Amino acid sequence: MTNASDFTLDPELDETSAWEDADSLDDSEPDDPDSTEPEPDLSAPDPEEVDPTTGQMDLVERHQLRRVASLRTELEDVTEVEYRQLRLERVVLVGVWTGGTVQDAENSMAELALLAETAGSEVLDAIYQRRMSPDPATYIGRGKVEGLKEIVAATGADTVICDGELAPSQLRNLEDRLKVKVVDRTALILDIFAQHAKSKEGQAQVELAQLNYLKQRLRGWGGNLSRQVGGRAAGGVGIGGRGPGETKIETDRRRIKTRIAKLRRELREMKGTRDTKRSERKRNQIPAVAIAGYTNAGKSSLLNRFTSAGVLVEDSLFATLDPTTRRTTTHDGRIYTMSDTVGFVRHLPHQLVEAFRSTLEEVADADLILHVVDGSHADPEGQIAAVREVFAEIGASQVPEIIVINKADAADPLVIGRLQQREPHSVVVSARTGEGIAEALAFVEDELPRPDVEFHALLPYERGDLLNRIHQQGEIATLEHTGEGTVVRGRANEGLAGELAAYAVTPS
Repeated sequence: MTNASDFTLDPELDETSAWEDADSLDDSEPDDPDSTEPEPDLSAPDPEEVDPTTGQMDLVERHQLRRVASLRTELEDVTEVEYRQLRLERVVLVGVWTGGTVQDAENSMAELALLAETAGSEVLDAIYQRRMSPDPATYIGRGKVEGLKEIVAATGADTVICDGELAPSQLRNLEDRLKVKVVDRTALILDIFAQHAKSKEGQAQVELAQLNYLKQRLRGWGGNLSRQVGGRAAGGVGIGGRGPGETKIETDRRRIKTRIAKLRRELREMKGTRDTKRSERKRNQIPAVAIAGYTNAGKSSLLNRFTSAGVLVEDSLFATLDPTTRRTTTHDGRIYTMSDTVGFVRHLPHQLVEAFRSTLEEVADADLILHVVDGSHADPEGQIAAVREVFAEIGASQVPEIIVINKADAADPLVIGRLQQREPHSVVVSARTGEGIAEALAFVEDELPRPDVEFHALLPYERGDLLNRIHQQGEIATLEHTGEGTVVRGRANEGLAGELAAYAVTPS
């Protein structure tokens, strides 16, 4: 038997010492000068030093981290114009199907789901029912409310979104029965607009629309808005401040009306600036092209393709609200403008149409409308009909129109063929791949209004300014340089033709 004092692990430890040496060799950097590891290319530009476009900067700002506001639901400052601060998180969608096919009802619910996700929520469930008309008390009927309450409890939803505009009584009855927040389609769209509006005019327009919506829907929580503000509640103003006073809800309504009047004055001033720019273009007789259409159909992407505008592009509803106008030229040098406008949607809230009327006038005053349609959408014909309803409301039905079927790379060829047969005055493009862009631009140039006065003039060489204006504003049929000057024949607008009359060539 071996004695315990003679036991030792020294031979085994000596064998493992070689392992540590091998590990140190593996961790050390190779000294081989012939190493094939590539050296960094110091001549390549740093991606952070490349100037981003305006759209890229807007996209980064939109997706950056933001602090969550307080979760209180009481409306403390009416000037903030938030209808109980619509923080849509876990929602259930509810619709009433009053007409059309089942596919129409499902398309409407799918669009409502996209709107809810754009506002920042998670859709848990979606239900709809067939009725001749919405229930005047609870929108879906008293019995269906109990079933909806069970669905809300089972899914753990904290918000119900209805696919329609609810009356104040319907909103109150649903919230009292469901015990969760209830939001209608109008409030949802207004919330999205409030998130995406950036310019001063856009923010004022959205605030005006929200105030008009909120004015009829103020209600007290626990009697808060029914308190009297006379007497000591008036802040201790003493004599003249006591008495019954007015309720808090009346005070808030008065403040809303005051704010609405102020916003309308500000928008009238902004409208004057927009009208001045528009009148300057009209005075110079510069043709205007407006890009309009359904939301998320690719209007901003097309503007970037046509003019390299660099505006924000995002695959979401109502990504851009502020109109963007860019100056561009035809292949023969004529100047015209191209404007991107706010997107439309089914049942666009009337408050938004009224608030954005000055912006939508860009469409009504245009010489040509590029009506963009999403060819990959489930119901492109429905999109066309919804947009044309808004055109009729803003007085743009008589403006010449070109249907631009976008997203040809993702659309079904059968659907594109059906749309082209239904809309002969159309062109097929893909803003993502560039397919059909050249054909679309040629189509636009052919449809632009042309000068209507013919001229034949001999311009002295010192009047190069007139020749330049003919290139920009008119059409040149023939041009010949002679010893006496430049002989030009073509067409021009009345103002330019009047200036060329002094140099007119009399026919021999």
